[in-house]
Amino acid sequence: MQANCLSLKVITHSSNFMAIKKSTQAVKKKTAVKKSKATPKKAVAKKSKLAVIKTQQNEASVEDFINSVPIEQKRKDSFMLLKLMQTASKEKPKMWGSSIIGFGNKRYKSPNTEREVDWFKIGFSPRKANLTVYMLNLKHHAEALKKLGKHKTGGGCLYINKLDEIDLDVLKKMISDTLD
Repeated sequence: MQANCLSLKVITHSSNFMAIKKSTQAVKKKTAVKKSKATPKKAVAKKSKLAVIKTQQNEASVEDFINSVPIEQKRKDSFMLLKLMQTASKEKPKMWGSSIIGFGNKRYKSPNTEREVDWFKIGFSPRKANLTVYMLNLKHHAEALKKLGKHKTGGGCLYINKLDEIDLDVLKKMISDTLD
């Protein structure tokens, strides 16, 4: 019976210690809040966070990739896009991941999270459903998109079924504007 009382006292002391520890932490938080309100914050340059993404530039052959596209019309359209983007960007095409062709390199910074990511300036991918053209800030191209022809957009991507369904001059202008 004595042993049970002893262990009860230890538990009681232990729970009191936890209660004291929690109240001390709460006081420290309140003090920190008061201090931050009382003293003006100094302007400190934040280090940006470079995000490492799964899709990386690599040395795979762009021509081999396009030649492996099973649909002949998509292959022809892909070579046409390749020529348009290479001429506009004056950059050599590079494979990004296993299925994206990109031109140039740029570090983008998210205005919301301030995270940075290395990505291409402009690019495309011959997907099964359509040709996906990657260009940031499609809102900037709102007027051009009205004149472009049959397409869809979403999240910085322009989706085109076939190049003969759009106005290539409008697309060239959009590509050029994206690169400026």
